[in-house]
Amino acid sequence: MSMIEERKPKLLLHVCCAPCSSHVLELLSNEYDITVYFYNPNITDNDEYDKRFGELERFVGEAPFAMDVKTVDGGYDSKIFFEMSKGMEELPERGARCYQCYKLRMEEAARYAQLNGYDVFTTSLSISPHKNANWINEIGALCQEKYGVDYMYSDFKKKNGYARSIQLSKEYSLYRQDYCGCIFSKRDKIEKNNNSLV
Repeated sequence: MSMIEERKPKLLLHVCCAPCSSHVLELLSNEYDITVYFYNPNITDNDEYDKRFGELERFVGEAPFAMDVKTVDGGYDSKIFFEMSKGMEELPERGARCYQCYKLRMEEAARYAQLNGYDVFTTSLSISPHKNANWINEIGALCQEKYGVDYMYSDFKKKNGYARSIQLSKEYSLYRQDYCGCIFSKRDKIEKNNNSLV
């Protein structure tokens, strides 16, 4: 008598880049049927967007633990991000503009999860030490309430998660950007680099 294999819950994992997805996929791939959802209108350079999505697809294709993971490009339109950030252009990184950016991307992921019958959704954003996991989980809870899809609370940077993502990035020679992706973080990075040369 053959045993019927139990269906894994369907997880939609919003990701911003291959390095941030790496440890999260390694951590969750045994327990979930995962689709990575690349939705990041905050990336204001088309070449940068294509490069990040290309690296994500390459990583998913090469990592043995990501063998069954599917990738979805959520579509690119930077006007959505610029519309959202109106009036917040001069705010510092990790402030209110970043909160709204998390919300923009996570809401779209939750909406996609609802429309496509996923059991649960989450984001890889909390793997970064530069991202506020409390905000991310707060937004996740609001999205769960609004869209009716369970949200997986997380702080993936903990228990050496961030360190492991760096290790996997080196192992797979992943492109690791040095700014979040938006024009404002790029501007701040350039200013910081220029100030360090003075």
